[in-house]
Amino acid sequence: MATTVTAVGHRGDPYRARENTLPSIRSALERGADAVEIDVRVTRDGVPVLLHDATLERLWRHDIHLDRIEHRELVEVTGGGVPTLREALSAAGAHRVMVDLPGSTDASVRAIVGVVRECGAGERVYYCAGPAAMLRVRAADPSAEIALTWTSLAPPRPVLLDTVKPHWLNYRFGLLSGELTDRIHRDGLLVSAWTADTRRTMRRLIRYGVDSVTTNRIDVLRALVANSRSSEAS
Repeated sequence: MATTVTAVGHRGDPYRARENTLPSIRSALERGADAVEIDVRVTRDGVPVLLHDATLERLWRHDIHLDRIEHRELVEVTGGGVPTLREALSAAGAHRVMVDLPGSTDASVRAIVGVVRECGAGERVYYCAGPAAMLRVRAADPSAEIALTWTSLAPPRPVLLDTVKPHWLNYRFGLLSGELTDRIHRDGLLVSAWTADTRRTMRRLIRYGVDSVTTNRIDVLRALVANSRSSEAS
């Protein structure tokens, strides 16, 4: 059983504040998150901002593709609700930030990594996504901390691991088992799981010994982790 589990707020605290916004980030940290996960894309003029989807339709009710508008237009149509990566890093303070990279390109990754570097946040930011995006991150920043998202029970090929050099393997929670977690640990990597929202799933992941759990219910996870530590101590 893991004695320490990093509790990661998925897109902040989306059940209490709109996902990938500054209020959501602050709410997750106030409720005990060790880190927050955010999704970052870039506008047409290359400004990294927080948005999971390719369009503004689901969250902001505008059928507009993010990569087709400039940042000033984004501010206008959302009332400033979509924060820049720079603003999000500031809101997170000294806490860890997991940056997911949906829809990444060479140019977008260079822009995102550049902002992290300019903000002096390289030591507290780590990146997650599939192999293509993580190869781009590794090319842009040889020292970046990477959580390689993996969606198969078949292990990553050694040549991929040698190139990406991940610190973590990042699995959907349903794929994980105690045996798989042990194997990954033996290979010298940490294990992160996403996105666990039921107590039953969280307890199972803690029992497996995973190192990090991403959740939409950060307060529930924190309570279970605390109970697990109390049980180990008694």
